[in-house]
Amino acid sequence: MPIKPIIRDISWLAFNQRVMQEAKDPKVHLYDRLRFLGIFSNNLDEFYRVRVGTLNKMVEIDKGKTKMHLEQHPEKILKEIQRTTVKLQRSFDLSFSEIMREMGKQHRIFLKNERQLNKEQKDWVRSYFEDKVRTQIVPLMIESMPQAPMLKDRSIYLACLMGNAQNPMLQRYALIQVPEEQTPRFVTLPNSGNETHIIMLEDIIRFNLKYLFAPFGFDRFKSHIIKVTRDAEMDMDNDIHSNLIAELEKNLQKRTRGKATRFVYDKRIDPQLLEYLINRLGLTDKSNLIPGGRIHNFKAFMNFPKNVFKDIKPRPKPFVHPLLKQPCRIMDVIDKRDVMLHFPYHSFDSIIDLLREAAIDPSVQSIRLTVYRLAKNSKVINALLNAVRNGKKVSVIVELKARFDEEANLYWKKVLEEEGIDVFVGIPNMKIHAKLCVIKKREFNRTIQYGFISTGNFHEGTAQVYGDHLLLTTKPQIISDINKIFDCLESPNPDLRQIVNCKVLITSPHQMRDYFLRKIEQEIVSNEKNRKIAVKLNSLVDKELINSLYRAAESGVKIDLIIRGICTALTQQATFKKKMNAISIVDQYLEHARVFIFSQGKDPRVYISSADWMVRNLDHRVEVACPVFSHTFSEELQDILKIQLKENVKARILDNRHRNQYVKRGEKEKSFRSQLEIYNYLKSKKYD
Repeated sequence: MPIKPIIRDISWLAFNQRVMQEAKDPKVHLYDRLRFLGIFSNNLDEFYRVRVGTLNKMVEIDKGKTKMHLEQHPEKILKEIQRTTVKLQRSFDLSFSEIMREMGKQHRIFLKNERQLNKEQKDWVRSYFEDKVRTQIVPLMIESMPQAPMLKDRSIYLACLMGNAQNPMLQRYALIQVPEEQTPRFVTLPNSGNETHIIMLEDIIRFNLKYLFAPFGFDRFKSHIIKVTRDAEMDMDNDIHSNLIAELEKNLQKRTRGKATRFVYDKRIDPQLLEYLINRLGLTDKSNLIPGGRIHNFKAFMNFPKNVFKDIKPRPKPFVHPLLKQPCRIMDVIDKRDVMLHFPYHSFDSIIDLLREAAIDPSVQSIRLTVYRLAKNSKVINALLNAVRNGKKVSVIVELKARFDEEANLYWKKVLEEEGIDVFVGIPNMKIHAKLCVIKKREFNRTIQYGFISTGNFHEGTAQVYGDHLLLTTKPQIISDINKIFDCLESPNPDLRQIVNCKVLITSPHQMRDYFLRKIEQEIVSNEKNRKIAVKLNSLVDKELINSLYRAAESGVKIDLIIRGICTALTQQATFKKKMNAISIVDQYLEHARVFIFSQGKDPRVYISSADWMVRNLDHRVEVACPVFSHTFSEELQDILKIQLKENVKARILDNRHRNQYVKRGEKEKSFRSQLEIYNYLKSKKYD
């Protein structure tokens, strides 16, 4: 019987189920369990905004008139997504109820609704509404509107059914957008004794509906939360002569009015009100109608008040790499030896320190940097602004098409250009995802260049929770290749075939897949006994590379996979001579790094990369993989992967059926949590 292929979208839902497993785990602190529910919800929103929107387009599109990659049966995939999501939503609701019970039992923290307030709290909520909320809301009397309102993506609404006890014929519908961007979603109530009472913003509005609508003769109210998720995928004109900025701005405006991909509602909603909304808003079965609980937009729980819990143990703090402790001149350190940083264990402050140092060092002539995602108040950008003010030549490649960061990157482009920095904005039909920097210095009649290559973004916020690796180097062959990539990307009409000629860096879109196919093939044909491949990725989807891994396993190559998210490889096959070991680790830190190890004999080849093994990374993005030449760094990365492969607390097995079973621990085997072990491993490392 043939094995059913794994669909990437169903594999992604299986990943999000692993996130929910953290919310269900009683060993995880309740605060973190709430955060994982928020992460699950936010992930699902983005999935519907992008993938479901794309699948809907595939159903409608004329296959003969598109260059778009089409799934074979998008209608079936959408139905499977609907079934899986409804099942996950039920599990989600049960998890939330359990967490609420435990919060009350263990911490005396209670989430109160509008019907559970004491007299003092009612007076307080009434006053709070008048002072903080009333002016932020505008009820939409949808029956009297000539056109149905366009419900905003990622916003929640109270759908209200209003009536009058004396006049049953007086019945109206209204929608109220909950102003969670202007007003805190969670409000701590006073007068709760030895307990902590928290009310949500929508329940404050619910309590005050009678005051809001009383002038119109209504005295009975039913209200339920609804939410629409819209297609957020952009239809960019890929003509090289098109105005990328204008196209992007136009698409950002269209995104708010994209086609509905999901309509989530409180399953206790009045049936008459639900039917009216579905008809009035023009929703169909294809809009993915998802019944849920009383609360929506759970992403807000990622920021649930932390101070109400008294027993939260702080995470281990990132520490500065021993060689880069201040005060020191980081460029002097890198002059003598390369340095590899491992986030979030090492502090990202060292990168900020390096850029600041470059900004004020009179010997530094220029800085070149790629930008994909940045922190809100970016210290990286601030260092670059200081550099150009100090007379340095600064050029920045800003990827404007970084999904959901398009608006922020347009803003940063403007800020940089206003200060005189040269900004380059990418290539049509291609994203620049490589993480590169080079600093050029002229001192004592010689030019010295410092570069860094990373698996993750130059974002001091996410660097505190994303697991990534960054190499600081002065190696001429690496620096030469980085400059070659910048020269290409900064040219008026970039020809990406030029970067295939890099001496040591492996690049996409024209080279990377074939390079790693050859590396896998070398393992297959090798006569060495120690034939191993270890691959760590966010996602493994590319069919050619997966088929090559299959052939390697069939030939007896030992294969270890650590895949955080999507994995469409069938990891359990009878034809494999060596069992393929495939796990996913979901824990407090987000495993974001890409690392590849090929071990022919006693001389492993180790690479770090910005690219996942997906079609989009290998064919439609500028990506870089960097060989790790240093024996010290090679061992360090191998040790980190070995630690992760020993994980027996947060590792799940990636099997052919998406069961997400935890790696089993032997009866006498101690628990081994890799993120804690990596921290201890790096903290104890000595550098001569």
